[in-house]
Amino acid sequence: MPRLDGLFQQGHSKDHRPDLAQVKIMLATLDPLGLPLATEVVDGSRADDPLYEPTIEQVRTTLNRSGILYVGDSKMAAEATRTSIANNNDYYLMPLPGTIVSTEVLDTYLEPVLEENQTLTDIYHDLANGSRQKMAEGYEVIETRTVELDGEIVTWSERRLIVRSFKQAQAQEAALRKRLTKAEAAIAELSVRRQGKKRMTSLVELESATDDILKRFSVEGLISIKVSETIIKHHIRSYGNIPARTEKESIFDCETQINETVLKNIINRLGWRVYATNAKIESLDLTDAVLAYREQYIAERAFGRLKGQPLSLTPMYLQRDDHATGLIRLLSIGLRVLSLLEFVVRRHLSGASLAGIYTGNHKRETKRPTAETILAAFKNINLVIIPQHDTLLSHLTPLTQLQQRLLKLLGFPQSIYMQLMENHFF
Repeated sequence: MPRLDGLFQQGHSKDHRPDLAQVKIMLATLDPLGLPLATEVVDGSRADDPLYEPTIEQVRTTLNRSGILYVGDSKMAAEATRTSIANNNDYYLMPLPGTIVSTEVLDTYLEPVLEENQTLTDIYHDLANGSRQKMAEGYEVIETRTVELDGEIVTWSERRLIVRSFKQAQAQEAALRKRLTKAEAAIAELSVRRQGKKRMTSLVELESATDDILKRFSVEGLISIKVSETIIKHHIRSYGNIPARTEKESIFDCETQINETVLKNIINRLGWRVYATNAKIESLDLTDAVLAYREQYIAERAFGRLKGQPLSLTPMYLQRDDHATGLIRLLSIGLRVLSLLEFVVRRHLSGASLAGIYTGNHKRETKRPTAETILAAFKNINLVIIPQHDTLLSHLTPLTQLQQRLLKLLGFPQSIYMQLMENHFF
């Protein structure tokens, strides 16, 4: 059992292991490097929302400047966090959660769009082959925020960006249609008779079963169900003292039909999300804001490297809090090295391709090599030193063309390897 006052506590587990005690790590990374600027280690039972303000303050102290854009997820959208950022002359960008943008509020934003009274801005992103692809569309509105912070009234203009992602809309529509198909199949199965299967004996029982199916697949109001009842009479002969009788059996048949009008209205609302920012449109327009939020995967990669390969923080076989904190901070230094190494090589490539970096496929090229593949390219370098009488015989594996190019991209001279041969000879 975890200690009541320790770092390792049970809480919401993003690894889907609520049975295990955990420690929570808060990272603030510098885009586009993905370079960690602040690392906060707290106990695993803490909520995420209160962690943003102290971490942002740590970044502000480190950089010693204002006017910074902080990009975060919906948990950073707490009113206190947004107010604090705006009051310190910084900027924020995040999607707003359902607690702020309810279904009713979203419908208000979408009403002019669905009535075709709102002009939408197309949002494109650049592909690896140099072409551009339309990825989203949206528009924005400006709202005035007035909040009391520490006894002071803070007022600022907040831009609400109403954006529809095409890929997200397509994925949500495919998932919805899949649920509809499964629900129709489950409803049809209710009227199928087979040995050992419980039969529906009343219309009330059947309606209850269909309601449960619609609720299970979250398709209430999307499927109309028509039930027909066929009554079959069975004549039973007399037996002993039991007189002859006629028994009635009800057989139900369900026909389903998708409500296309309701389905179309729901599909029209799929893929929409509302973002909030206080940045000026001159420095962060709608397209820039969407692309900036998409780059959050850099921070997710940082967590992936820290928890998995190559830093392998988890599983953690430590009990003392200071040991756990020390290990996390030590590995965060390694994370900084990986992030900086990767950024420097990609920047010096300037869009050019790098070949030979993938083991087993030397013809494969990439414009975005990872730090892991860069380091793996140097793993076969060996220095052999053989003592012989009063001298040393040594041999250093010659650098390949790929290794020489990587050193040049990193800004390192080849002498960092060749100096190992100083005062030695073959």
